[in-house]
Amino acid sequence: MKFWTGVTDNEWFSFLSERKLDEVNFWRPSPGPYFTNLQAGTPFLFKLKAPFNHIAGGGFFAQYSTLPIEMVWDAFGEKNGAASFREFDQKIRAYRKLPKGPLEMGSNVLVEPFFFPRDRWIPLPDWPRAVVQGKTFDTETTEGAWLWNEVQQRLQDKAIMDLVAEPAVEYGGPRYGEQFLTRSRLGQGAFRVLVSEAYGKRCAITGESTLPVLEAAHIKPYELEGPHKITNGMLLRSDFHKLFDAGLVTVTPELRVRVSDRIKEQWYNGKAYYRLHDQPLAVIPKLTSQQPDPEFLRWHLTERFVG
Repeated sequence: MKFWTGVTDNEWFSFLSERKLDEVNFWRPSPGPYFTNLQAGTPFLFKLKAPFNHIAGGGFFAQYSTLPIEMVWDAFGEKNGAASFREFDQKIRAYRKLPKGPLEMGSNVLVEPFFFPRDRWIPLPDWPRAVVQGKTFDTETTEGAWLWNEVQQRLQDKAIMDLVAEPAVEYGGPRYGEQFLTRSRLGQGAFRVLVSEAYGKRCAITGESTLPVLEAAHIKPYELEGPHKITNGMLLRSDFHKLFDAGLVTVTPELRVRVSDRIKEQWYNGKAYYRLHDQPLAVIPKLTSQQPDPEFLRWHLTERFVG
């Protein structure tokens, strides 16, 4: 088994280790093709910066994405490792030397994070100084097998142990890729990033690609036991998100748009919306496993839509 060990900002680690979190954002100050070859579910360990050459925790990789800094903060908040957007923004801009203006950055979404107490950190005294981002280990090598064994010894939480255990027969293979995303517990931030990536950062209904106005919408609301799953989400332009939540717009199980007559009756307008009535979705995820679940769409059509 291969796993990644990323060089980790010590202040980021210290801030997050004091909180019980379901996910974290292991961010990069610049956008770029980082970790794009990692499969969902790959163990991702935290190697602290010098003078602490230790593995101090980790998580499980879910998705990499490049997003505007405002969207990153909106999705993860303090899970970015900062107490406020101002502090977060200042830190990223200091790395980039960009005092103002639009800023995109890289986000590595990690779920089920774990943080070891100081006395359980794993020393890596031979870490090469030239390696400033991270490196891959393989349990087929002596070094990789030793390190992974040390990590496993420290993972006491059964929920985490279930994720890293040998794959059960019922799963038919390693818990990576789509299986991992289907079975793992995703947080709100992971949900937003994964839905954004699944729809190619374009509105499902209109095809709009201006990121600041796009939002990940739950088909069945989370407060009504709708899960943080890609199949329970669609990327929508902000006005369509509001209309969808209000039941004035829906999407049928056949993936066609419906617009309620109530818009015209109540506000004497809505021509821009009615043009899309009964039209197929403009954007559908390429992977069948990421497309909207017909049962969630049927729920919204029957329980929320005002026809």
